[in-house]
Amino acid sequence: MSDEANRTLSINRTFDAPLQLVWDAWTKAKHIAQWWGPKGMKTKVIEHDFRVGGKWHYVMAMPDGNEFTTEGIYSKIDELKEIFTSADFKPMTEGVDMQTLFEADGSKTNFTLNVIHPTEEYCKQQEEIGFFQGWGSVMNEFDSFLQKQKSAS
Repeated sequence: MSDEANRTLSINRTFDAPLQLVWDAWTKAKHIAQWWGPKGMKTKVIEHDFRVGGKWHYVMAMPDGNEFTTEGIYSKIDELKEIFTSADFKPMTEGVDMQTLFEADGSKTNFTLNVIHPTEEYCKQQEEIGFFQGWGSVMNEFDSFLQKQKSAS
């Protein structure tokens, strides 16, 4: 195994929403179905067993009618701080781990998504095929959802 830092792609965002709202939006199935995936995709939550050892499985319908499957198994959940899970994003990315970190910053939340790849080469390949564009779009959808939730409360 090569150095983990060389196998990791990270996205850092500060959301203008309190920690509990960001945590709930990221971890509750009823919310996930409303924002998960890049703009234009509809997500169906097939399974969401949010506990260590629990499985998550979502299917995204692409505008062209094809489906994109995402799934994994939670291995660490530290309430309001960290989630660690295996992750497969079929057919594009498989065999990675995802770590999400949450940190309160006053009324805002600092958020980090780390996707850890099995090799440096695979990591580089995933970056080249559009990791930051894809996840950037997902983060924009997530942020829009957070702002709607915030104004509704």
